[in-house]
Amino acid sequence: MPPDDDGAPVGPTAEEESAFLAEQRLDGAVPVAAPAAGADEENGAPLPPMDELVNRIPAPVREAMEELFRARFVTVRRLPKSAMKP
Repeated sequence: MPPDDDGAPVGPTAEEESAFLAEQRLDGAVPVAAPAAGADEENGAPLPPMDELVNRIPAPVREAMEELFRARFVTVRRLPKSAMKP
C-alpha cells in the first residue's frame, strides 16, 4: 500500500479488500459479523460483575495487556456459541 502525501500509510482500496475477503472465504476463514442486538442472551442467567471477571485473569497477564495494548475492560457481554470458533 503506497504512503499518502504526508507519509502516512493508506488503507486498502475497496477492490483490494474485496479480493482479500474472497480469498479468505476460499481458505475457509469466513469473517464473523457482530451478533445482532438481543442475540447475546442465550440462557438468561445474570452476568457476573466485571471486577469478578477481570480478577480471573492472572495479574501478570493483566499487566502485560495494559503495557502492550493499554487494554481497558468496559463491559460484560454474553456471546452466542455460534460466535466462537469451533
